[in-house]
Amino acid sequence: MIRTLVSASALVAALSLSGAAMAQDAAASSTAAPTTTAPAVDPYLWLEEIEGERAMEWVEGQNDRSLGVLQGDPRYQGLYDQALALVEAQDRIPMPGLVRTSAGEVIDNFWQDAEHVRGIWRTTSVDSYLTDAPQWETILDIDALAEAEGKNWVYKGASCLAPDNRRCLVFLSDGGKDAVVTREFDRDTRQFVETGFNLPESKGGATWVDENTLLISQDFGPDTLTDSGYPLTVRRLMRGQAPSEAVELFRGEKADVASSAYTLRDADGVVQAVLIDRSVGFYDAETHLLEGDETRQLPLPSKVQIEALLDGLLVFTTNEDWTAPNGQQFATGDLIAWNLEGLKTAPDTTPLELILRPGEREAIESVSATRNRLVVAMTENVRGGVYSYSRGDDGAWTRQRLALPENVTVGIGSASDLDDRVFVTAANYLTPSTLYLADAASLDLAEAKSLPEKFDAEGLTIQQFEAASKDGTRIPYFVVHREAMPMDGSSPTLLYGYGGFQSSLLPGYSATVGKLWLERGGVYVVANTRGGGEFGPRWHQAALQENRQRAHEDFQAVAEDVIRRGVTSQPHLGIMGGSQGGLFMGAMLTQRPDLINAAVIQVPLFDMLRFHKLLAGASWIAEYGNPDIPEERAWIEEYSPYQRLSAEADYPEVFIHTSTKDDRVHPGHARKAAARMIEQGHEVLFYENTDGGHAAGANLRETARRLALEYTYLTRRLMDEPAQD
Repeated sequence: MIRTLVSASALVAALSLSGAAMAQDAAASSTAAPTTTAPAVDPYLWLEEIEGERAMEWVEGQNDRSLGVLQGDPRYQGLYDQALALVEAQDRIPMPGLVRTSAGEVIDNFWQDAEHVRGIWRTTSVDSYLTDAPQWETILDIDALAEAEGKNWVYKGASCLAPDNRRCLVFLSDGGKDAVVTREFDRDTRQFVETGFNLPESKGGATWVDENTLLISQDFGPDTLTDSGYPLTVRRLMRGQAPSEAVELFRGEKADVASSAYTLRDADGVVQAVLIDRSVGFYDAETHLLEGDETRQLPLPSKVQIEALLDGLLVFTTNEDWTAPNGQQFATGDLIAWNLEGLKTAPDTTPLELILRPGEREAIESVSATRNRLVVAMTENVRGGVYSYSRGDDGAWTRQRLALPENVTVGIGSASDLDDRVFVTAANYLTPSTLYLADAASLDLAEAKSLPEKFDAEGLTIQQFEAASKDGTRIPYFVVHREAMPMDGSSPTLLYGYGGFQSSLLPGYSATVGKLWLERGGVYVVANTRGGGEFGPRWHQAALQENRQRAHEDFQAVAEDVIRRGVTSQPHLGIMGGSQGGLFMGAMLTQRPDLINAAVIQVPLFDMLRFHKLLAGASWIAEYGNPDIPEERAWIEEYSPYQRLSAEADYPEVFIHTSTKDDRVHPGHARKAAARMIEQGHEVLFYENTDGGHAAGANLRETARRLALEYTYLTRRLMDEPAQD
């Protein structure tokens, strides 16, 4: 995709009462857990001081206690060893990036293993990549760089200047934060450019216009940041200038999410337009065309996702019903093409072309372009397919389906701008990922790499069911389990959910879930609740703002359904989710603790009356509402987990973890939740990683530790008999 909201990349990544009668009893008594009135003044505000002395002393004490419990469990070390072996394995698929250089097309890859825990950016030829033993050359070694500079560098990617991609901007984060420093790098000499572009740490971004010009969105002081903490200006920086000398070209409003710039280039790397994205809200944006030093707004939908530029056509999706300037009408979720020159010069008379209108149970997951074709990954009832679209001389679009396996999740990888080759992936919960090199024109498909089996899937099966939510909506979910599983409620079951930001939970192969849970007799359940994107924008929008509780009810309905079916029962049902999914876990904990016996609450949102005042939180008002507006505060207060915590409620012991370096979801959410529960007399395990950012892992060893802690906790709660509080 070309346009991604600054904050949306965040949300990124990338993972029960016995019998029907008892489930019916639980449903009949589904009133929310008792609540206590929150103190007029929050006594734990001091835990929002991210690196405050008192707060860090509290964190250290909780870490010592919780690590003592979990790492002291005799099963921890075995789980850690298995997790470390999985994340450091050499036989993972090195995901390819097709890159055109002056010497021809090559494959780039970022790789981490036991010797390169921070990772290396490396390259090889396409022919070499397709062999069993590619000959890699290192472009940049992040471990060596961190050691040489005495920094805790985490690689956040690179942006190279087309068409030869020699000059690159490398983004480096201190400990995994979203904020990065930006440095110019020469991929031919494998050196940073001594007198090149060098931007200080900031959230935001930078994009190439030409080799001597960048458009930057940076922190130039409080008056240049939005309430969400992202840049509100776009500036032109010329080679040789200090960042402070960059000329301001565009300024948004303080209440916006962010402003940023990007270039639309044709297949040969020639700039066809320079666009500025003014993200007014998380889902609403203005698209401005930059011409010289002047900007003007283009008449695109406010809820737009620009996907590709193909043969002079701007390809985009609209997440709202929309009437074009010429009167053509389009529906939410449509994939549309508009002649770029016509859009710029005569939008009122230039016709638009409908490429695709997904059905009710379909969604567009991703769109990419080769030199001549449009490639679209779709889900159809949460199962994937990839289609190649071509445009006839009459402007009509036709499609052909790639012959990928059925009943899998598919993904589009890197696409060539020299021809119509594109990498695609296919996997499901039990089938390891396979990487194919496809030709979008001929539909030829060749297996390039495959992941070997990482756990014993013999005797395991996948089923898809539906649960009826409180309002009657059918909520699909997947269950991965032993075919011979007894339906007596005795199976330890982990229910995973997210339910927000139009993020889809699709069947994928997880070596860690398989090895650390399924292989040991656990059942894995994934809920496709409203708020996600499994059925397109409307599925997401059904749980926005005042309707957020619908998503919580969907998740609770899935929990009730697996109990009703006898898959599991309350003593053996645990839940897991992170970020927005952490809010999901908090809502389940405070509304239906009677359904669960464990909760892994990862880097969560929890205090929803203050989320908009903490770090990037203001950018999510479009998702949740604004607590400063009384009517909206009332919706939020109904489910905000922090305010609903009660000393009288019967909560299971929970495991909450977060990261000090997370500059997206404030660690104060997790800290305050744990502190208040402890004060109320509940059992809480709390762990805070002092590095790692929102992804909670600056290196592979920390990732392995987090996984081992989680599955040790789940083993104690759900597999041991009985679980001890």
